[in-house]
Amino acid sequence: MDDLLSKIAGGYNYIAYITIMMIGLYAVIAKRNLVKKIIGMSIFQTAIILFYISIGAKKGATIPILMHDHGPEAAEHAIKAADYINPLPHVLMLTAIVVAVATLGVALSLAVKVYQRYGTLEEPEIQDQINKS
Repeated sequence: MDDLLSKIAGGYNYIAYITIMMIGLYAVIAKRNLVKKIIGMSIFQTAIILFYISIGAKKGATIPILMHDHGPEAAEHAIKAADYINPLPHVLMLTAIVVAVATLGVALSLAVKVYQRYGTLEEPEIQDQINKS
């Protein structure tokens, strides 16, 4: 029992990310309002970004900026890649944040156009109007 509790306590951030992700997924699947679905999609994307940022962290590591001298003295200092944090997940997540903001903006602008055309953002009402035409 203590082993299970220590595993849960060590992975609390993953439990939080999965909870946030499931809240977003629930909103996308269960809600009928388009704006609520869009917000759910944004929550889902945010949970994934937080997850990738957390797995990119390394305890006891430093940023990958070399502060050693150049020249013959630099050969004496061996570079150990295990001592540095990999910046690639963080850089990719910066790109993902930009894509998420752009996706949110396009989705909200489409929701405005849908509202202007059909006068509602509720899916069943929009489907009824489409079927009548």
